[in-house]
Amino acid sequence: MEFFENLDPFIRTFWYVALPASLIFIVQTIMTFFGADASDGVDADFDGDLDGSDAPFQLFSLRNLINFLLGFSWTGISFYSTIPNKAALIGLSVAVGVLFLFLFFIMIKQIQKLAEDNSFKISDTLNKTAEVYLTIPEKKSGKGKIMISVNGSFHELDAMTENEKIPTSSTVKVIKIENGNILIVETI
Repeated sequence: MEFFENLDPFIRTFWYVALPASLIFIVQTIMTFFGADASDGVDADFDGDLDGSDAPFQLFSLRNLINFLLGFSWTGISFYSTIPNKAALIGLSVAVGVLFLFLFFIMIKQIQKLAEDNSFKISDTLNKTAEVYLTIPEKKSGKGKIMISVNGSFHELDAMTENEKIPTSSTVKVIKIENGNILIVETI
């Protein structure tokens, strides 16, 4: 602690910010690699949309505060002897802290581009081809079943036709959806 006592109070403040921020950053990084950062902050005891958007990037979070403090404090420590004007040093430190936030935001946006939504939506079946699994009776007099591939997985769905009976193993095309879950098909 003798090292800190001999420092100018201005640089000592930067060190007092840099050390805990760096320690928390290291812990966050380790937790990220072990998958323990899923909540990215403190869990609230209530449900509420505080930021008004569905974006996973929140400006005011512990992670962003730590990123800002890292850029701010280490810039202040690094340029303390180079920039004698304290106001200019603080200004540069704030700018680098904001730059750290911006870079983190860019990285998160790039990572989100890798995400893929493979949830099944019946609307994705429109204009796709399928194979008849159970014979489809003529002119909406009953339901049959089709096997259709959507987003790389097969689904067995109810189907009807507006025309003649379609036998098993025929290839059909989905032309519309009725009642939200019955596919209207025609032979190809």
